[in-house]
Amino acid sequence: MKRLLVVSAIFALAAPAFSQGMSPQKAFEYLKKLAGTWEMKGPSGESMRVIYKVTGSGSSLIETQFPGEAHEMVSVYHMDGKDLMMTHYCAAGNQPTLRYKPGKESNILFFDFVRGSNMKPTDMHIHSAKYFIGSNANEVRSDWIGWSNGKYAATTSFELKRAQK
Repeated sequence: MKRLLVVSAIFALAAPAFSQGMSPQKAFEYLKKLAGTWEMKGPSGESMRVIYKVTGSGSSLIETQFPGEAHEMVSVYHMDGKDLMMTHYCAAGNQPTLRYKPGKESNILFFDFVRGSNMKPTDMHIHSAKYFIGSNANEVRSDWIGWSNGKYAATTSFELKRAQK
């Protein structure tokens, strides 16, 4: 019984460290480690690419989805004071800006809508995004949550494997 109480006390002391998400700066450092070319299989088995590039002397990360394709899209991640921000330049012609929100799970990076340009609130847009951090540094999954008419519309998942650094 005494051992159980000691183990319970250790977990109780450690719980706050495990139950809080990454700081915005730590999340940004994680994202910058994605630099390189990533690939995934599309719905018809076609190869699709995503490229991450650190720029601005390490102050920004550019994510290019479907480079060279007609529906190419770019997202730029950067710190704004203490906040990690992302602006997504969408093939739909709008530019939603999202802010990183630390959550209870340190293995999920969650971005939520702050504002958008070239759009009305009811227009179709990316409203949030989640990055799932796994133990394999050569695989990453992200979910992009779209809204339309002011409510949830669909989720698009990217399950990427590193092609090259």
